[in-house]
Amino acid sequence: MTTLLIVEDDPDIRQLIGELMRNEGFHIEEAENAAAMDATMTRIRPDLLILDLMLPGEDGLSICRRIRTHSIMPILMLTAKSDEIDRVVGLEMGADDYLVKPFGPRELLARVRALLRRAAALSPVMSSRRFAFDRFIIDLDARQVTDDKGLALTFTSAEFDLLACFVQRPRRVLTRDQILNQIRGRITDPFDRTVDMLISRIRRKLDAACPGSNLISTIRNGGYLFTAPVKPAPQCSG
Repeated sequence: MTTLLIVEDDPDIRQLIGELMRNEGFHIEEAENAAAMDATMTRIRPDLLILDLMLPGEDGLSICRRIRTHSIMPILMLTAKSDEIDRVVGLEMGADDYLVKPFGPRELLARVRALLRRAAALSPVMSSRRFAFDRFIIDLDARQVTDDKGLALTFTSAEFDLLACFVQRPRRVLTRDQILNQIRGRITDPFDRTVDMLISRIRRKLDAACPGSNLISTIRNGGYLFTAPVKPAPQCSG
């Protein structure tokens, strides 16, 4: 059964959406904030997230950005904000669709089904979230990187998040602000060398595994560029 996770702090709206979707045959999980969502996602892997933008504590944009560092799960964002800039920001943070409150149940249902169809259209390889680049394979779900001999490389959580950020945006110059915003949800200050240090360590580890890789280029006054083509990796046979 398809599972939808509803993250909405308004209990009435959460209940309304939940009942609507249950009547349509979906399995529903509910959370009132980011902490409850995280707890839910430790025990299930939802097929789609219905995410309110204006949540207490961590807001929907931050949650969306955080999820996108490790997941391609469809995200439908709900909000009372109807300005174009709000919709653009939401979509740029990784939401797949955006629905303004108040909305009709038919439209919500139609958008949910459209997102699920789109996700189902992805190949099994893509849904496995394993990608190949240069002589490496990265598994975003298992949070593992292996070389061409099948040996696992060891990365810290922050290093893996940054490498995953690059792999999902190959051949695109990313500024320090964009990188830190994607992996940590904050803007760097001029003296913050976090990104530089992480990239230095990633380069060293990749090059130690496969000398001469040189996969991350420094772009003067621009940022960093992940130079390798990225493609879906074969399914793991084990």
